[in-house]
Amino acid sequence: MTALTPPLSRLRWTFIDGLTLVGRELGRLRQEPGQIIAALMFPIIMVVLFGYVFGSAIAVPGGGDYRAYLMPGLFSMVAFTAVQGVMGRMAADASRGVMDRFRSMPMARLAVPFGQTGADSLISVPLLAAMVGTGLLVGWQPHRGPLPTAEAFLLMLLLRYALSWVGAYLGLVVKNEQVVDQLAPLFLPLTMLSNSFVPTDGMPGWLRFLADWNPVSATTAASRKLFGSPGATSAHAAWPLAHPVAAVLLWSAALLAVFVPLSVHTFMRRGR
Repeated sequence: MTALTPPLSRLRWTFIDGLTLVGRELGRLRQEPGQIIAALMFPIIMVVLFGYVFGSAIAVPGGGDYRAYLMPGLFSMVAFTAVQGVMGRMAADASRGVMDRFRSMPMARLAVPFGQTGADSLISVPLLAAMVGTGLLVGWQPHRGPLPTAEAFLLMLLLRYALSWVGAYLGLVVKNEQVVDQLAPLFLPLTMLSNSFVPTDGMPGWLRFLADWNPVSATTAASRKLFGSPGATSAHAAWPLAHPVAAVLLWSAALLAVFVPLSVHTFMRRGR
């Protein structure tokens, strides 16, 4: 494409190139079934570990079963794993020279990060389904009907897509698989510093502020509200927890507005 290409044609070719790279990522996963199995095992391990091992020692605000309180938080944690997954794949392609090959081809620059983030969105569906199935087996269930339930899962997928662009940018900046592996343990505290496992009311003031404004907390609160799960409301909730659906939409829009252009700019600049 050239600068004289009409905007609609440019958008169409960007979409086509992006879908081609989505297919590439999905094909690569088919050749590495171990990654799929490990990803599907993660939800089961988390439910057993937190729901049964720690659950007996944690009180649910307002009463209720802890696993019903926990599941929306685990759903939200799955959304945050997009950062690590996309960052790793982008860094792997950059370190192996694949990105340089893409830059030399007549393809849309947006298509490369779009392919990675689009593939991650498709991958997230079976991961979320596995966790839903696990939750149903341990007694969790939504109580407000199909439409609020669908809205909750759509919010999770939207935030995951926005976070995948954060991973795309970080992968382009890091460009090293070993460094990505070393950074991976840092993401777990970011997801745990939220209301996913325990209420934030008992945290110190400064820590509670960070937890309340964590996008994972907003997604968890929105999910609990839409599912009708225990602990959905708090007497003195911060704004993101008092208006969790709006907070998730704002977080997603802000992340996309910042990291989509950053990812494209970084991808183009690294080729110069």
